[in-house]
Amino acid sequence: MAKSEAMMHDPNCDICRTNMNASSVPGGVIYENDLWLVRHLMPGRGVPGWMMAQTRRHVAGIAFFNDAEALSFGPTFRHLQKVLMEVTGALRIYTASMNESVPHFHCHLVPRYETMPKNAQGWDVFDLFRASAAGEIEVDAGAVISMTNRYREALKIDPPVAIVSD
Repeated sequence: MAKSEAMMHDPNCDICRTNMNASSVPGGVIYENDLWLVRHLMPGRGVPGWMMAQTRRHVAGIAFFNDAEALSFGPTFRHLQKVLMEVTGALRIYTASMNESVPHFHCHLVPRYETMPKNAQGWDVFDLFRASAAGEIEVDAGAVISMTNRYREALKIDPPVAIVSD
């Protein structure tokens, strides 16, 4: 087995440290299984319902997924988006993964509401993260808690289907 395949966690990786101590995740873990962990973006940033899905294993990106992660990726993310749309009432869910600031696969799942702060659409939604950090917009903490709890409950009732390889 290659070293990268065997490395489950990198002690220098912020996401690995968070995964190892999931109780430290603000708002708590929304969904997790052997491959994936889902949480709300840090409190007070972006828009309510902005979720982060990440691999449990330290892996730099999709090109480095093992067979189980690759097999699970499409069905899992389709389900995560579908349920998030239902819970938030969003028109669509923007999905992006650059893994630049932290080279551990993580994916932003961003609800695109009919009315967005600063009328953000497309790539402009990512400016909402910066705008909220700078205090230019305010993210309703109560809405974040409500969205997080509703998404958690919806995924508990209807989790992504586990894909098993032979």
